[in-house]
Amino acid sequence: MLHNREVMTRLLSDLTIHVTEMFRDPAVFRSFREHVVPLLRTYPFIRIWHAGCSTGEEVYSMAILLKEEGLYEKSRIYATDTSERVLDSAKQGVFPIDRMQSFTRNYMDAGGKEAFSKYYTAKYDSVLFHSELKANIVFAQHNLVTDQSFNEFNVIFCRNVMIYFNKELQNHVHKLLYESLSTFGILALGTKESINFTLHADAYEEMDPQTRLYRKTR
Repeated sequence: MLHNREVMTRLLSDLTIHVTEMFRDPAVFRSFREHVVPLLRTYPFIRIWHAGCSTGEEVYSMAILLKEEGLYEKSRIYATDTSERVLDSAKQGVFPIDRMQSFTRNYMDAGGKEAFSKYYTAKYDSVLFHSELKANIVFAQHNLVTDQSFNEFNVIFCRNVMIYFNKELQNHVHKLLYESLSTFGILALGTKESINFTLHADAYEEMDPQTRLYRKTR
């Protein structure tokens, strides 16, 4: 492990949990359409950070949502993860075809406006999402524990990442997210996560308590 990079990479991959899906927790994306999109329409340019993006399903979900709302052309999505391996997978935009039925159901429940199959091409046992969805996505390695803020964002998705962290690490990451979010920016956490009892709880207001969407107020 100490002397073979490949072994270390395999170990870190086994220790890191990468569970995700397209439009995961559809109510979150539906709420985002209803409560956040009207705010984003007022911005000349939109920067969105998906922290801990894993294999990219939620990143492509955001790209699709922004396209349907006419906002993609003025948006830049930064998708980061600690794992180079999962980032390589995310960049390809290839997913198993047997997951499309559940992904399509999520998409429709999230308020999808088109036929979901419009966004990908099926071939054998996989589907390839269209390259136009990747045009405004930047994939990069970033470690929430050791790395610093690298931009100011209007929206940050950091969902189901901190549930694996202890309280000290959670506070560290919340500080990083707070410093990276513009005033009146939106923070999206996982449905089992909360801003309550963190060091920056007073700096946010709930936009939708059921789906863990928060707006930074100071």
